Amino acid sequence: MVSPESLLAFGLAAIVIIIIPGPGVLFVIGRSLALGRVGGLVSVIGGVLGQVPLVLAVAFGVGAVVAQSVVLFTIVKIAGAGYLVYLGAQAIRHRKRASRAATGTAPVSHRRQLAEGFIVGVTNPKTIAFFVAVLPQFVDLGAGWVPLQMLELGLVFLLLALLSDGAWALLAAAARGWFARSPRRIETLTATGGAMIIGLGGVLLLTGWRD
Repeated sequence: MVSPESLLAFGLAAIVIIIIPGPGVLFVIGRSLALGRVGGLVSVIGGVLGQVPLVLAVAFGVGAVVAQSVVLFTIVKIAGAGYLVYLGAQAIRHRKRASRAATGTAPVSHRRQLAEGFIVGVTNPKTIAFFVAVLPQFVDLGAGWVPLQMLELGLVFLLLALLSDGAWALLAAAARGWFARSPRRIETLTATGGAMIIGLGGVLLLTGWRD
């Protein structure tokens, strides 16, 4: 079991990382602007669920192998960046559909939003790098089974990420409310959100693999 002191120290370190707008935050904002409050929150949940396999992989050693392999890490990064570009392009392409959805005339598949968030979460190389680099620093070899301690730390991170990303989603969705009064506004906003996600994919692809 992780000591209360280590949990507190890790929580503070995680908060610093989480609250700084990064790929996850920009994705949530983009989806909230394009899909509204419910869509944004579903995307948040999907993203957090997507990080669960990363926590498990790091806790049991797979994440460390990926982080030490340039080839594997690059594959993960390219896959994640490519998927973000795809999502952004789809948002721009279907902006009129999003406008109808905002007025309640078109259904929105929450299952698909959840799945998209999951894929983005599980293919985020920066999250893998954070887990591999930070989690081991708060593990006490004399405090019990190491994988269990890393799972506990990972759970703390996921809870904090859920709260932080959820807050960003609500803020972005609140701003979307004003735009939703006009179909043209919501189309523009949806396209803007899509462009943000495409830009995020480009930034993720161009950043150094150890960033």
